[in-house]
Amino acid sequence: MSEVHEPGETFVVQPGTATSFWQPVPANGHIEVALDPSKVKMDNPLAFGTQTVPPGGYVREHSHDRHEEVIYFIKGKGRAVLDGKDVPAVPGTAIFVGKSRRHMFINDGTEDLHWVWLIVPNGLEDFFRLIGRPRTAGEPAPENFPRPENVIEIERQTVFAAQPADQRKP
Repeated sequence: MSEVHEPGETFVVQPGTATSFWQPVPANGHIEVALDPSKVKMDNPLAFGTQTVPPGGYVREHSHDRHEEVIYFIKGKGRAVLDGKDVPAVPGTAIFVGKSRRHMFINDGTEDLHWVWLIVPNGLEDFFRLIGRPRTAGEPAPENFPRPENVIEIERQTVFAAQPADQRKP
């Protein structure tokens, strides 16, 4: 006897139509959220998008205690720091980050560092929305702006583990 499976959804996001937010310091740059459960019905909730960090910007060291993440670098040169170990971040580098593994991404190159991200289950899109500012594709970048004063609370309500006491700097 074979199981009958109901077909799942399909959903298309064309260039320039993803939900996008400018990001505060220290990352600066911007993110785009192409897919998340608010956009399409999913049996296994995930969020998928891109992030762009300009030269000198970085994503501070953090971990996700309930989430797994995939990062795939598509442009620029920088480095990832995974549990304290430096790994080159160049186009074609793919990284899987399991639960509670500390990681950060640093653009120490001369051009934008751009990557694709996937997080399971979803929730990263909520963090980006709560700390960022709405962005329209093609508009000029704003002046760097600070993170919200309650960023630690926002982190814990979304996808981040508590900050480590010995958080590494770039």
